[in-house]
Amino acid sequence: MFTTRKIPDGETGTILEYRRETLTGLSCRISPERVKRGLNTEYVRKERAPDCPFCHPRVLTETPVFPDGSRIVRGESTTFPNKFPFAAWHTVTVITRAHSVDRFTSAQIGDALHAQVQSLAGQKGYPSIIWNYLPSAGASISHPHMQGLVDPDPPCLVSRYLSSGKDYLDRAGRSYWEDLKDRERSSPRFLFGDEIPWVASAVPLGEREVRALLPVRHIDDLVPCIPDLAKGIETILDFYRSLGTVAFNMGIFFDESGGNDRGFRAFCTMIARASPGSGAACDSSAMERLLQDPVILTLPETLSEVFRTGSPEKR
Repeated sequence: MFTTRKIPDGETGTILEYRRETLTGLSCRISPERVKRGLNTEYVRKERAPDCPFCHPRVLTETPVFPDGSRIVRGESTTFPNKFPFAAWHTVTVITRAHSVDRFTSAQIGDALHAQVQSLAGQKGYPSIIWNYLPSAGASISHPHMQGLVDPDPPCLVSRYLSSGKDYLDRAGRSYWEDLKDRERSSPRFLFGDEIPWVASAVPLGEREVRALLPVRHIDDLVPCIPDLAKGIETILDFYRSLGTVAFNMGIFFDESGGNDRGFRAFCTMIARASPGSGAACDSSAMERLLQDPVILTLPETLSEVFRTGSPEKR
């Protein structure tokens, strides 16, 4: 499923791995020694922000409404169109009433996912659900919120998996994603999960990348999976926090509704980001933004070992 090329060092052993995903050609460089730079600083959360448009009750008066004049309210969450969209259809789900929380529960996550599915229903194209948590992860507003996007063309990452997955299906007569599930369940990168397996991504696109391999293609079929998926997301977020990570990105990607099965399956991916703070270094550089070849600090096999043994090493 992937190839590895190691660059040895005479004194310390292997210091660099080049990994490439065979299906898509996606690649990364893993340099565990760089973790000694200490990217994270302690995060001090703000209990409230007086001018935050996502705090109650302002979220009910200062955010846009859908064409019928409504917002979607489910549990603590409130969903509405994005005021500054960057997709053909773009919605926002404010996840919690609190501006800042110690930890997210599966109920909060599940309600937000349900609301996202409802807000994207009926839109033609390729749906994605993303979550940028805290400014160091790209959030323009710190109050926890997810975003839903639908575009007529798939995102670049999904496009790679669609085209390469179709070639794999034509050659092998079976889905790449089913073969990936079978392979990863018995690999040292497997974390947990039955119907939805969670694995440390073999070729990470970001630090501590973890993926959930979903049993569906379309967002229309996600609802029965939401309780299990939300519990898994909660588990990974708690794991990240045990490692000293607060900020993160999450994405859930789907095929377009209808059409032929090209072998693609939806998946959820999560990556850890440097904690916001005056002393925190940026974890994105020219390697990620221009070369599109991320530099990763943690070996996936090491990440899964820490998850299983419960002996976190804060970095």
